[in-house]
Amino acid sequence: MTVPAIAAEGLARTIDAPWGRVHAVREATLDVDAGESVAIVGPSGSGKSTLLQLLGLLDTPTAGHLSLAGESTEAMSERQRSRRRSQHLGFVFQSFHLIAHKDVVHNVSLPLLYAGVPMAQHAQRARATLELVGMGSMATSAPLTLSGGERQRVAVARAAVHDPSVLLCDEPTGNLDAASSDLVLDVLLGLGKERGAAIVLVTHDPDVAARCDRTLEMRDGVLT
Repeated sequence: MTVPAIAAEGLARTIDAPWGRVHAVREATLDVDAGESVAIVGPSGSGKSTLLQLLGLLDTPTAGHLSLAGESTEAMSERQRSRRRSQHLGFVFQSFHLIAHKDVVHNVSLPLLYAGVPMAQHAQRARATLELVGMGSMATSAPLTLSGGERQRVAVARAAVHDPSVLLCDEPTGNLDAASSDLVLDVLLGLGKERGAAIVLVTHDPDVAARCDRTLEMRDGVLT
């Protein structure tokens, strides 16, 4: 039997705010297979980004169970969680988060450092991944000289350069026009299929969600 890349059961995240207890995520259950893409849609404040943080080991659930590629995360120390993020997870954000004073190839190679890949391989692997996203000719460019769509393709290359088993994407097309959005999605979903990575993509855009294999909805912390 195939083990899901992500297996979440009853995940919950409760936050004690000054105005009272907030149930940001309520018993979310989700399985995502390798090579599968799942969109999560819903209004602002519905808990989508909080759920993504839980799946990415950036936050700890109040309750529930999460396994990544069959490995339970509940008993992991913070160091083990950090190692898991560095080696097996890739993140794409709405605002690119590229380092302005580093050229494109150095931005893309950064995850290789944290994943423990030998330094001698960094430039070659970064350039190869840039070629896959159509940005090979921009390897020595500064991020601020690129368009929004180009920067997001660089961000996708950075997320995928260490061959993660899971790509977590928070509004990856939110700052892009329609043409750039389509191109970034082509690159992102194509990489997921080619490399067998599970993709969870948070979006407000129904057209973006329609490009994924499945769509789930989140409202008031409830995933359906």
